[in-house]
Amino acid sequence: MLYPVTEKNLELAAAAIRNGDLAAFPTETVYGLGGDAFNPSALAKIFEAKARPRFDPLIIHIADITALENIADLSLLNSTAREKVGCLTAALWPGPLTLILPKQSRVPDLATSGLATAAIRFPSHPVAQHLIRLSTGAVAAPSANRFGCLSPTSAEHVAEQLGDKVDIILDGGRSSVGVESTVLDMSAASPCILRPGGVSREQIEAVIGPVTMGNSNTVVTPASPGQLKSHYAPGVPLTVHRREEMIGLKFEASVGYLFFDGASRDAWLEKGTGHHIHPLTRTLSEDGDSIEAAANLFAVLHEMDRLGLSRIRVELAPEGGLGDAINDRLSRAAAK
Repeated sequence: MLYPVTEKNLELAAAAIRNGDLAAFPTETVYGLGGDAFNPSALAKIFEAKARPRFDPLIIHIADITALENIADLSLLNSTAREKVGCLTAALWPGPLTLILPKQSRVPDLATSGLATAAIRFPSHPVAQHLIRLSTGAVAAPSANRFGCLSPTSAEHVAEQLGDKVDIILDGGRSSVGVESTVLDMSAASPCILRPGGVSREQIEAVIGPVTMGNSNTVVTPASPGQLKSHYAPGVPLTVHRREEMIGLKFEASVGYLFFDGASRDAWLEKGTGHHIHPLTRTLSEDGDSIEAAANLFAVLHEMDRLGLSRIRVELAPEGGLGDAINDRLSRAAAK
């Protein structure tokens, strides 16, 4: 089921996509479940494999900036928006940034859930890029997991959740970013972040100026993946807490405690038990590094989900930068 990344196996995966089948592959964010973006039958297989509702649009992945014009109709944007798109792609592609743009009519409605816009990304992972180029040049690839469940940051996570629903799983090791891409709507009157992710708001604003933040609580028809209130959830109930609240929690048997950093964990342990040992605690980053914390988020939650816990209590990350993406995923997981 798991195939090491070799040229032969990349060609096998590319052939599967060209033939209308599915291949799971690594990206810098999470593992993707890929199918030909222009093949409605392949797109239907993606929705079926994930048990994903048809109203939730897919992200189309490219590996060449010239492929953008095959998917997006930039002529439908005003000159200011077109200029900003050019600046964003020059500065932040390849990378964990998805742009919502007016779509070309040739893009199947199934890929966009019937919307007039498409979600498009140019991943930086070399395996993803090579696979996309070898296959069709445009690969629709949501996260390779069951809909609403924890996102996969390793090939093993894909196999656990999707099993034989995938024709081939390329094993490229752990994803380096660990949370999904930031989704930025460039088709709106002003640029709007629909989902925080691997590129921070500050990075985007450094390139194009101020952007707004969408409110997922008012979303009825998603314009991008990851906008539903409940998402990215482990099987175990999860509750989020701010730092001081987390440190003040009393110990509960069979409950797991996930701290943002070692300082919070140690403060909780000293207050509650008087020592620094507890088997059901984990940290996202011992030193409080938000990049490391984001990279570890889903892997640690997968691990804790297997411990037979009754609940997971999680400390929210400091706001700003990748902390916003971490807290977005945790808040949606807690809404299950």
